[in-house]
Amino acid sequence: MKRIDYNQSLFPEGTAADLLRKLVSIPSFSGEENLRSDFLETYFAKKGIPTQRIVNNLIVRQPHHDAKKVTLMLNSHIDTVRPTAGYTFDPFNPPLSDTRVLGLGSNDAGASVVSMIATFLHFYETKLPFNLMLVLSCEEENSGPDGMRKMWPEIKDTVDFAVVGEPTGMRAAIAERGLLVIDAEAEGVSGHAALNEGVNAIYIAVEDIFALRSATFDKISPTMGEVKLTVTQIHAGTQHNVVPDSCTFVIDIRPTDVYTNQEIMDILQPKVKSTLKARSLTNKSSATPLDHPLMQCVQQLGIETYVSPTTSDWMRISCPAIKMGPGESVRSHHPDEYVTIEELKQGIAGYIRFIEELTKIIPNTKKDHSFFE
Repeated sequence: MKRIDYNQSLFPEGTAADLLRKLVSIPSFSGEENLRSDFLETYFAKKGIPTQRIVNNLIVRQPHHDAKKVTLMLNSHIDTVRPTAGYTFDPFNPPLSDTRVLGLGSNDAGASVVSMIATFLHFYETKLPFNLMLVLSCEEENSGPDGMRKMWPEIKDTVDFAVVGEPTGMRAAIAERGLLVIDAEAEGVSGHAALNEGVNAIYIAVEDIFALRSATFDKISPTMGEVKLTVTQIHAGTQHNVVPDSCTFVIDIRPTDVYTNQEIMDILQPKVKSTLKARSLTNKSSATPLDHPLMQCVQQLGIETYVSPTTSDWMRISCPAIKMGPGESVRSHHPDEYVTIEELKQGIAGYIRFIEELTKIIPNTKKDHSFFE
């Protein structure tokens, strides 16, 4: 195979690092991605590549997109969190470095965005056994209504499998734990503490917490193991001499792919007297079947795998996927964020190599493979 300078040759007007530095310079907080989306829309237009825009999300397809073929979605997000205290430089105008790209969103997930753009451009005119579709989404960081939550219902029938770009050190997350946060309230009857009056809501809550600690979930995920349940907050009482009539507590649950969040709610509520209310049921767990072509490709290339403890847009899509991208998760949402130039090169090279390997595994049409029937 022809040797490619992955940092330079795919960007005639500059390097991958230059494109990432430009993106960093454009503030793109969740729900405020319009300027960055405008820039990227123009970027593709200058190359003669049409885009579809849904709010601030961008969809880019190959010119020979064939509905008879399965479609691989390359997805990453263009929004960022707001900068935390502690930055030693302007997060949008960071100092230049020969070895790093610094600034807000450079690691999470600008590096994946730029690497996926480079990969898509590399294969843009190539007729693969499957379609390649680039999706740059917004409102990932805040789980907002105008990001993947809005876009997925419009594109889900045209996407068969996906690579979600997040900073994983180019390891492949083959599963991702969801998140279920439950607000619980035990109700009692207030009274004077000195007169043995009332029904103490704290005592009800304590009994319920013990019941929750001993709750079991029979099904165990082959990739994620058991459901994890932790009570993380508790609050009750107004003053020392009043029996509290309410005690609230918070339950943090990390589900697995073998239970829906609603199923977990249905299991727990009968075990307690407190009222349980989920903050959201949409943050589902995700896992890729171990015999799926994505996993075959991961295994063929010897890519390290793991179960991700953090969530992403993977939880909002319903097709098989893996999560993989340049950079490291530990740098995300931290001051003085950065990604190295070498990591960018590895990201582009890794995505290209992954797609090349997939071409050996995926047949030409949906009807040729049971996974896509």
